[in-house]
Amino acid sequence: MSFPASSQGGPAADRNGPGGDPSGRPGDDRCDVLIVGGGINGCGIARDLAGRGWKVVLCEKDDLAAHTSSSSTKLIHGGLRYLEHYEFSLVRKALQEREVLLKSAPHIMWPLRFVMPHDPSMRPAWMVRLGLFMYDHLARREVLRGSRTVDLRRHPAGAPLKPAFRRGFVYSDGWVDDARLVVLNAIDARARGAEVLTRTACVDARRGADGWTATLEGPAGRRQLRARAIVNAAGPWAEAFLRGVARPADGEALATRQLRLVKGSHIVVPRVFAHDHAYIFQNPDKRIIFAIPYEDDFTLIGTTDIELPGDQPGAARIDAEEIDYLCTQASRYFARPVLPADVVWSYSGVRPLLDDDSGDPSSVTRDYLLESNTAAAPLLSVWGGKITTFRKLGEDAADEVGRMLGDERAPWTDGAFMAGGDLSDWIGATTARARPDDDFARFVAAVRQRHPWLDAALAHRLARAYGARIAEVLGDARSMAELGPAVAPGLHERELTYLRDQEWACSGDDVLWRRSKLGLHFSAAERARVDAWMRTHTGSGMPA
Repeated sequence: MSFPASSQGGPAADRNGPGGDPSGRPGDDRCDVLIVGGGINGCGIARDLAGRGWKVVLCEKDDLAAHTSSSSTKLIHGGLRYLEHYEFSLVRKALQEREVLLKSAPHIMWPLRFVMPHDPSMRPAWMVRLGLFMYDHLARREVLRGSRTVDLRRHPAGAPLKPAFRRGFVYSDGWVDDARLVVLNAIDARARGAEVLTRTACVDARRGADGWTATLEGPAGRRQLRARAIVNAAGPWAEAFLRGVARPADGEALATRQLRLVKGSHIVVPRVFAHDHAYIFQNPDKRIIFAIPYEDDFTLIGTTDIELPGDQPGAARIDAEEIDYLCTQASRYFARPVLPADVVWSYSGVRPLLDDDSGDPSSVTRDYLLESNTAAAPLLSVWGGKITTFRKLGEDAADEVGRMLGDERAPWTDGAFMAGGDLSDWIGATTARARPDDDFARFVAAVRQRHPWLDAALAHRLARAYGARIAEVLGDARSMAELGPAVAPGLHERELTYLRDQEWACSGDDVLWRRSKLGLHFSAAERARVDAWMRTHTGSGMPA
């Protein structure tokens, strides 16, 4: 099988999607806040601000989650290794967020147990136990189980490992479908009144004393927009936006910080182990990598930390040295070596980290910084961050925007469901949220009971992807035939129409590598059929 070298297709659409006017007519030319960037931070901020009643426009030059936010290790985690860098505040904040997020979207997030085989040459056992004790107790846990020591000679996780690894440590974190998390935030933002414009770049932003005049360029042409404030959530492009797009009112410097762009690459290989735990492996260079069950049939291994030279973060791709590194480190632990020839797919993302003059990219902080500038019309720039803390970042950013606009409004996202996350109509309000993973299991059973005609594997996949919004995907269908022709195995026209009309999908890449990972399961011919359908029905397709 051959697959794209990266999950990040470039711009590839002629359609704004449901966040704007599909006819191409411009929307209102005034808003309270213009958000530049459609990754997890931009969409999370848009959701929070729109929920507080602000009039929000979000523009993204490519697809939602087209870059960093679809290229993570896909973990909701506190960051165990950050304890060694004394990042206690970041770890505590992330640990607090784990269960908030797991409860908000049980269809795309779930608890995951991790096994760390003990290698005495890396870290002594007492140090690992101390770190796990802190990890268990820095924040309150209601869902996730605590850590423990296991005998790998008897535990199922020991079977795929080399016999030398006899003892291990098991702890809890969470898994997330990162790209879908971004889309769910955008859906919720739109439902609360935000306008979400994909394939639409902010090409100019002129600052005045009391507002910004922004020029947006998308498939329908150019549009001018007046905004009271701008949020710069452009991720790896945040510094470039301040230096090349945003124009100051009186010559003041808008870019006061430098980003450090660090490439993180992952490989996907056929399934290495059959159990449901993930592994965290310690490496001789003091870094760690993960090996995670992925898409039923595969194992995800990553990540690297490589300094990225130049100013083209969108061009980041894995190289042969990174592939060899990940295979070599995984093979130190697995009894059956992982070889470069095993790799069926890879992807690379660029982490926009604040430059702290550290010599080691792995030690640069993953925490975020919100920088406000009120010398004229308000400007808020988002520096850094990680997917686990996106909700808290969005809340802090919305608080700061309200302060800058002189109208502070109450936060609301703590305890709120993500789009599709409220399963109570399916499993009952009294049982919902007992445990997110148990709730989801009951939800799948309810879907099967309500739609007995639905193929079992398809029912489970749709439940995972859409949660309670599965009703909007299925519509009034009462048989498999009424889902329309299967464009590829298990992917019917009705679902593609939903993705096009409700989730901003415009190309084969959008569907196969971001809204889902079906690209891993389809042949080249099947992926081509999906792209041809999208090309025919949206006037676009995969980038050349």
